[in-house]
Amino acid sequence: MSHKLHKRWLKVTAVVVGSFGPVFALGSMVQTMEPARFTMDLLSWPVDGATTFASPDTRFLSSVPGGFLLGWGVLIWQLSQWVYDAAPEGVRKSVLASLLAWFVLDSAGSIASGNASNAGFNVLVLLIGVGPLWRPARD
Repeated sequence: MSHKLHKRWLKVTAVVVGSFGPVFALGSMVQTMEPARFTMDLLSWPVDGATTFASPDTRFLSSVPGGFLLGWGVLIWQLSQWVYDAAPEGVRKSVLASLLAWFVLDSAGSIASGNASNAGFNVLVLLIGVGPLWRPARD
């Protein structure tokens, strides 16, 4: 793995993480909640239409992770752009630690809430997000 590949992959990771933000943020409004509702239905497999965003509380709770996910994606992008060249190992390890922390807590909560299928989807997102960052780069 080269530093150039890692730096590019950090942008892939940023897009993967950040792309969930607008989907869930738009779930806060009745007029735009369908992509968030469908995503939650998909992640709580099977897709059966049982997941609704009828409650204002659900829509509110959708907006909060939407903001966090977009912000986290922007942070990873900025780390790749402005910090990686100065501290490649520090950036790589920081992003990996944040992905693993998300994975463990999100998957545990998904299983505890009866949505173990989301933990399976999380494995896929984790593998895409980590990609070649799992190993240190070599010059």
